[in-house]
Amino acid sequence: QVQLVESGGGLVQAGGSLRLSCAASGRTFSRYNTGWFRQAPGKEREFVAAISWNGGIRRYADSVKGRFTISRDNSENTVYLQMNSLKPEDTADYYCAAETRPLPGSRWSEYDYWGQGTQVTVSS
Repeated sequence: QVQLVESGGGLVQAGGSLRLSCAASGRTFSRYNTGWFRQAPGKEREFVAAISWNGGIRRYADSVKGRFTISRDNSENTVYLQMNSLKPEDTADYYCAAETRPLPGSRWSEYDYWGQGTQVTVSS
Protein backbone atom coordinates (compact mmCIF):
# COMPACT_ATOMS: atom_id res chain seq x y z
CA GLN A 1 0.00 0.00 0.00
CA VAL A 2 1.10 3.57 -0.70
CA GLN A 3 0.34 6.75 1.20
CA LEU A 4 0.68 10.06 -0.61
CA VAL A 5 1.11 13.55 0.81
CA GLU A 6 1.05 16.64 -1.40
CA SER A 7 2.68 19.96 -0.57
CA GLY A 8 3.77 23.16 -2.24
CA GLY A 9 0.45 24.76 -2.99
CA GLY A 10 -0.30 28.40 -2.29
CA LEU A 11 -1.29 31.76 -3.67
CA VAL A 12 0.59 33.11 -6.68
CA GLN A 13 0.03 35.85 -9.22
CA ALA A 14 -0.70 35.05 -12.84
CA GLY A 15 2.52 34.35 -14.70
CA GLY A 16 4.20 33.00 -11.60
CA SER A 17 5.44 29.53 -10.72
CA LEU A 18 4.91 26.87 -8.08
CA ARG A 19 6.39 23.45 -7.55
CA LEU A 20 4.16 20.80 -6.04
CA SER A 21 5.59 17.75 -4.33
CA CYS A 22 4.02 14.37 -3.74
CA ALA A 23 5.84 12.42 -1.04
CA ALA A 24 5.08 8.71 -0.84
CA SER A 25 5.53 6.14 1.86
CA GLY A 26 6.31 2.55 1.06
CA ARG A 27 9.41 0.88 -0.30
CA THR A 28 7.70 -0.07 -3.58
CA PHE A 29 6.72 3.43 -4.70
CA SER A 30 9.21 3.19 -7.55
CA ARG A 31 6.92 0.57 -9.13
CA TYR A 32 3.97 2.96 -9.36
CA ASN A 33 2.98 5.25 -12.16
CA THR A 34 2.00 8.59 -10.64
CA GLY A 35 -0.42 11.21 -11.83
CA TRP A 36 -1.52 14.71 -10.90
CA PHE A 37 -5.17 15.70 -11.11
CA ARG A 38 -6.96 18.88 -10.16
CA GLN A 39 -10.44 19.90 -9.19
CA ALA A 40 -11.76 23.43 -9.26
CA PRO A 41 -14.87 24.43 -7.27
CA GLY A 42 -17.99 23.18 -8.98
CA LYS A 43 -16.06 21.25 -11.61
CA GLU A 44 -15.10 17.63 -12.13
CA ARG A 45 -11.67 16.30 -11.30
CA GLU A 46 -9.46 16.52 -14.36
CA PHE A 47 -6.18 15.03 -15.47
CA VAL A 48 -3.10 17.25 -15.40
CA ALA A 49 -0.02 15.07 -15.90
CA ALA A 50 1.30 11.56 -15.33
CA ILE A 51 4.67 9.85 -15.23
CA SER A 52 5.59 6.20 -15.51
CA TRP A 53 7.29 4.32 -12.68
CA ASN A 54 10.77 4.88 -14.16
CA GLY A 55 10.14 8.38 -15.53
CA GLY A 56 10.42 7.21 -19.12
CA ILE A 57 6.87 8.14 -20.14
CA ARG A 58 5.22 11.47 -19.37
CA ARG A 59 1.75 12.59 -20.33
CA TYR A 60 0.16 16.03 -20.10
CA ALA A 61 -3.24 17.55 -20.53
CA ASP A 62 -3.36 19.90 -23.49
CA SER A 63 -4.19 22.77 -21.17
CA VAL A 64 -0.83 22.52 -19.37
CA LYS A 65 1.54 21.36 -22.11
CA GLY A 66 4.57 23.60 -22.34
CA ARG A 67 3.87 25.13 -18.93
CA PHE A 68 3.93 22.21 -16.47
CA THR A 69 6.60 19.55 -16.04
CA ILE A 70 6.20 16.32 -14.12
CA SER A 71 9.25 14.53 -12.74
CA ARG A 72 10.16 12.02 -10.07
CA ASP A 73 12.99 11.06 -7.78
CA ASN A 74 12.53 7.46 -6.75
CA SER A 75 15.43 7.66 -4.31
CA GLU A 76 13.39 10.26 -2.44
CA ASN A 77 9.99 8.61 -3.07
CA THR A 78 8.78 11.93 -4.45
CA VAL A 79 7.03 13.13 -7.59
CA TYR A 80 7.07 16.78 -8.56
CA LEU A 81 4.91 19.06 -10.66
CA GLN A 82 6.68 22.22 -11.76
CA MET A 83 4.06 24.75 -12.80
CA ASN A 84 5.18 27.82 -14.76
CA SER A 85 3.27 30.64 -16.45
CA LEU A 86 0.34 30.01 -14.16
CA LYS A 87 -3.09 31.28 -15.17
CA PRO A 88 -6.18 32.02 -13.06
CA GLU A 89 -7.84 28.99 -14.66
CA ASP A 90 -5.18 26.79 -13.04
CA THR A 91 -6.75 27.55 -9.67
CA ALA A 92 -7.84 24.25 -8.10
CA ASP A 93 -7.08 21.63 -5.51
CA TYR A 94 -4.27 19.45 -6.86
CA TYR A 95 -4.06 15.75 -6.06
CA CYS A 96 -1.42 13.16 -6.74
CA ALA A 97 -2.35 9.55 -7.30
CA ALA A 98 -0.59 6.24 -7.92
CA GLU A 99 -1.36 3.10 -9.91
CA THR A 100 0.44 0.04 -11.29
CA ARG A 101 -0.93 -0.40 -14.81
CA PRO A 102 1.53 -0.90 -17.70
CA LEU A 103 1.20 2.72 -18.82
CA PRO A 104 0.36 5.85 -16.80
CA GLY A 105 -3.32 6.64 -17.15
CA SER A 106 -5.19 9.89 -17.64
CA ARG A 107 -8.49 8.87 -16.03
CA TRP A 108 -8.94 9.25 -12.30
CA SER A 109 -10.69 5.87 -12.15
CA GLU A 110 -7.44 4.16 -13.14
CA TYR A 111 -5.69 5.25 -9.96
CA ASP A 112 -5.73 3.26 -6.75
CA TYR A 113 -4.13 5.57 -4.18
CA TRP A 114 -4.75 9.27 -3.60
CA GLY A 115 -3.36 12.06 -1.49
CA GLN A 116 -5.43 14.65 0.36
CA GLY A 117 -4.66 17.46 -2.04
CA THR A 118 -3.00 20.85 -1.95
CA GLN A 119 -4.66 24.11 -2.91
CA VAL A 120 -3.35 26.32 -5.68
CA THR A 121 -4.78 29.80 -6.19
CA VAL A 122 -3.68 31.99 -9.08
CA SER A 123 -4.72 35.62 -8.88
CA SER A 124 -5.19 37.78 -11.95
